[in-house]
Amino acid sequence: MNKYLAILLAVLSSTEIQAQNLNSVPRLVVDITIDQLRNDLLEQYAQMYSPDGIRKLAAQGVVYESAGYSFSPIDPASAIASLSTGTFPHYNNIIGSSWLNRSTLRPTSCVEDPKYVASPSQLSVSTISDELKIATKGAALVYGLAENKESAILSSGHAADGAFWKGNGNQWTTSAYYPQESRRWIESYQRVTSSDARMADVNEQICQLALECVRNHAMGRDAVPDFLAVTLSGSNGKPTEEYYLSLDRTLANLIAQIEGEVGKDNVLFIVTSTGYENEEQTDYSHYKVPTGTFYINRTANLMNIYLSAIYGHGRYVDGCFKNQIFLNHQLIDQKQLSLDDVLNRSQEFLLQNDGVKDVYTSTQLQRGGGDIAKLHNGYSSDNAGDIIIGINPGWQLKNEITGENFTFRMGLVSFPIVFYGAGLPSQRITKPVTVDRIAPTVAKAIRIRAPNACTAEPLF
Repeated sequence: MNKYLAILLAVLSSTEIQAQNLNSVPRLVVDITIDQLRNDLLEQYAQMYSPDGIRKLAAQGVVYESAGYSFSPIDPASAIASLSTGTFPHYNNIIGSSWLNRSTLRPTSCVEDPKYVASPSQLSVSTISDELKIATKGAALVYGLAENKESAILSSGHAADGAFWKGNGNQWTTSAYYPQESRRWIESYQRVTSSDARMADVNEQICQLALECVRNHAMGRDAVPDFLAVTLSGSNGKPTEEYYLSLDRTLANLIAQIEGEVGKDNVLFIVTSTGYENEEQTDYSHYKVPTGTFYINRTANLMNIYLSAIYGHGRYVDGCFKNQIFLNHQLIDQKQLSLDDVLNRSQEFLLQNDGVKDVYTSTQLQRGGGDIAKLHNGYSSDNAGDIIIGINPGWQLKNEITGENFTFRMGLVSFPIVFYGAGLPSQRITKPVTVDRIAPTVAKAIRIRAPNACTAEPLF
């Protein structure tokens, strides 16, 4: 059993029990997602936490010790989208924070919108907050807050009253997509915010805005449930004592003040993680661990030469982005070639390259099943490439054109899911679970239907 959880949950029974239903509908749901939160890093400073933060959540909440995502790869945007929709990128369309636009061959943000600059228009299904808006005929209040626009927008859904994030000059901002009243409110808040508050730790700033949101919009004050999504920033792969103790203090303050405003039995807190994908680059060669570098831009150029030798001269490769290669469908159609044949030839070529462990075609990923189920879940034909390359663990993938550089690893790092408040009894569940079950659990708690692409069962 995880040492951290063993320490913090010593007061709990060792017997796993099924969580009970809530006695009444919470007036306010506070969904707190912490970027890059990990059990092993939480453990490192466990004995130094205050009684009212992480220790309190662990001792008094319903704690699922080992959680993960049902798709791969994961980044903060795809994680947030999965949490809010109760499904994965194959259905919600958010494969990452950005992807290659096939029309322009330029990277585009997952919340980019030509009309509003930023909006949830790329999110193709409903979220838990959307369903709350529908169930209450718009009466429920919904707000999302984060350091970046992707997390703020995707966590709050299509029908939100507002989404706020840090823009240029460390200023809170939003999008014209949201109601005018919301835009006026954040502008007013920004004007009256003290210089000390603007200089505070970013997570402290987010939580202060969350509290002002609850107070000024009277969230949780009537029988209609409201929804507040808060995304806290991670440690950027650099776990420090200062960061985790600061996170503990921030959570303690946020929980205590919202409980004071709404009442502990009237608010349901959910705390979880975006998973883990950032890490400082490691020079494995220094430790004699097998490693190497795979240059995807060079490989894509060589693959184009290879395909030209087979099918005749042409630009068969449109571009590459991350570990994906995009084919020129227009040329393939003009030459009346079989796309499957081109994909299979490309796959054969790529598998001959040093550092390449697996190559998956769009045909395989659409079909899914078996060993590639998680890759299928993380694939969307609308936004992903035609070919996905898996390089050897420990190898670096570099793109000299875009500057991308990351080390591939397959190590599973678990994180918790905690439900706290609203009359829930403290419990501990050791069986591994996936985060797509959070949305249907919240839906059940507030007596509404789950998001429209969600097929997962509630956790309790």
